[in-house]
Amino acid sequence: MTVYFWITKVLTTGMGETTSDYLAHRLGPMIAVGLAGMCLVASLAVQFYVRRYVTWIYWMAVVMVSVFGTMAADVLHVGLGIPYVVSTVFFVVTLAVILAVWYASEKTLSIHSIYTRRRETFYWATVMATFALGTAAGDMTATTMHLGYFSSGVMFAVLIAVPALAYWRFGLNAIFAFWFAYIVTRPVGASFADWVGVSHKRSGLGLGTGRVSLVLAVVIIGFVGYLAVSRKDITHEPSRSL
Repeated sequence: MTVYFWITKVLTTGMGETTSDYLAHRLGPMIAVGLAGMCLVASLAVQFYVRRYVTWIYWMAVVMVSVFGTMAADVLHVGLGIPYVVSTVFFVVTLAVILAVWYASEKTLSIHSIYTRRRETFYWATVMATFALGTAAGDMTATTMHLGYFSSGVMFAVLIAVPALAYWRFGLNAIFAFWFAYIVTRPVGASFADWVGVSHKRSGLGLGTGRVSLVLAVVIIGFVGYLAVSRKDITHEPSRSL
């Protein structure tokens, strides 16, 4: 993974958060979830069809996972009234089960070993769970724990540096470091995006979720376009799937 991957990943998490909120308020929760679900299925179908890493296809799928993953977490809290603490624990268990089954089946959790449909299925299931977990955890710290969105973003930004430092300085297992960082990118991007987009009454800057989503979409398109041309998002030429 290169630094370009992590920058783009954080941007998609922020866009997914604000886009989910914007669509839910503009279209209504049911229509928004249905529309996002169809777009997610379509994007993953294309990703599975190409059977290799194609920059714009991969990131399109990640964006849709981000939007739908946010909605999945919000449905539990807003729609069913389940506290963020409970939903966070639920998604932790869900993620743990997926990773355990993946490892029991394939004997590895490395993203560099994803060259079969089954491993790619495990990968995207894990990604979906990390987005839902990150959303629930970020909202939990911002609202339930009353830290606010900005403070939550700062806290998770510090937390994401832990696996990076441990990997480079103390030899932390690369696979563990990757998934740890991958999970935390979600609340980092989502917390800061919420802080910029939500109203002053909710301790935000009040720029609006629609406006923030549009700006992030433009930036992501620029990044993905640059990566597709320069290929700086890969360290070697992929031979099979991701």
